[in-house]
Amino acid sequence: MIRKLLRFLTSRFALIVLLIFIQLYIVLQFFGGLPQQVDIILSFVGFFIVMHLVNSNQNQSISVAWIIIVLLFPGIGALVYLMFAKRKVPKGLRNLNEQTNIKAEKLLPQDLAIIERIKEEDFNVYKQFNYVLKNSAFPVYDNTQVDYYPVGEAKFEAMLVELKKAKKYIFLEYFIVREGVMWNSILDILVEKVKEGVDVRVMYDDFGTISNLPKNYHHKLAEYGIKVHIFNRLRPLLLVRMNNRDHRKILTIDGKVGFLGGINLGDEYVNQFERFGHWKDSAIKLEGEAVWSLTLMFLQFWNSVYEIDEDLSQYNPNYKVKAQGLVQPYSDSPTDMETLGENIHLNIINNAKHYLYIMTPYFIPSYEMMRMLILSKKNGVDVRVIVPHKPDKWYVHAITKSNYRELVENKIRVFEYTPGFIHSKNLLADDKMGVVGSANIDFRSYYLNFESGALMYESDAIDSMKMDFITTFSESIEITIEDVNSVPLHKKFIRSFLGLFSPLL
Repeated sequence: MIRKLLRFLTSRFALIVLLIFIQLYIVLQFFGGLPQQVDIILSFVGFFIVMHLVNSNQNQSISVAWIIIVLLFPGIGALVYLMFAKRKVPKGLRNLNEQTNIKAEKLLPQDLAIIERIKEEDFNVYKQFNYVLKNSAFPVYDNTQVDYYPVGEAKFEAMLVELKKAKKYIFLEYFIVREGVMWNSILDILVEKVKEGVDVRVMYDDFGTISNLPKNYHHKLAEYGIKVHIFNRLRPLLLVRMNNRDHRKILTIDGKVGFLGGINLGDEYVNQFERFGHWKDSAIKLEGEAVWSLTLMFLQFWNSVYEIDEDLSQYNPNYKVKAQGLVQPYSDSPTDMETLGENIHLNIINNAKHYLYIMTPYFIPSYEMMRMLILSKKNGVDVRVIVPHKPDKWYVHAITKSNYRELVENKIRVFEYTPGFIHSKNLLADDKMGVVGSANIDFRSYYLNFESGALMYESDAIDSMKMDFITTFSESIEITIEDVNSVPLHKKFIRSFLGLFSPLL
């Protein structure tokens, strides 16, 4: 225990946190020592900020949270808002997409026959696919086999099989990489593939790995011949961009096979060790034409970072596999004002006719999403939500629980997965439409992070998802109104208080 504490206190993460707190202290001391006139000016600024928020067209849940901060902490609250509330991502991160968007549109042509066929068969389904196409440029494919994995162990096994088949390139992009059985098994294959002449590239988020990998680990990978990029390196500075993380989980092999979903590269995701009971996560494997979208997602990031201008089409094998159904991989970015991931979820909720099943580790819906879920239930749709019973973040779980009363009182069924922690991010409706991806139902995923996912229609994966939901319901406890009413008063207060700040977590 003492050794772990010392390791943490001497880590780069602890140093960054310490330096940020020192900066905050200096800022507070500076403004605390200013004349009263400055404080009055900041209070006036706060007043105009509140006026702006009341009249803005942004998510009202976010506006209310900021209003509370500005009013509770006059002066300082206004300063914090001016420093951190801007949705617009700094230029350095905006360039990741802006420099390559034109190329992406040219390299991702849509087969119009597919779109027209969907339009004739089901106009509501057409609207959902067309929304993603028009607002992200990612097309819909029919020549792709989609396989669904209900647990991390199944995906891990499939990954190892496919990695060993690589002939030309392997691109990995993950939020978390942690040394252990899972990553070390993958690394052994990557090292061998480099020796065979395979182009191996790894990109991981600095925040997601800062306490999981040894210092300068990227140098070790480089010695193996693996190309590495650490996304958005953490700096001990009060910068908005430090809040924008690469939360995507993407693996693409030769442009023929790809994986995405919620599973990171760490042993807890494949239950090699127990953190919060059984860790339940999910992913899909794509084989066929749609893998090209995943490959291009990766290359857009990679080439923007290294300012490479190359012919990306050389990575497209034009590989097609005859399969049932349609799939549309997509990437959501905070570099624009289009909340693609949230709107995809809202479209599925809005178009569900018979049932809507949701599986998520964090359930912190906006006011608009909550209203839409309730309306869907009132329209006769069977709406069910599965969340963890054992949380990884107590405060986020507390906010999730703060939504139980409104859900249960409106006859929406809420389940907690009792064997442990659910990390899957899945939506399923009517045995037809489903989403598997990296985005949680919370503000961070919808507005701050880079995320990835796939919208699916009548593919084999839909049937597998349905079976997984049914199995998971049987392994969970259902929350009743009696459960909600039996919560102690102090817990209700804590949950309600934390709920005020939920859009900021």
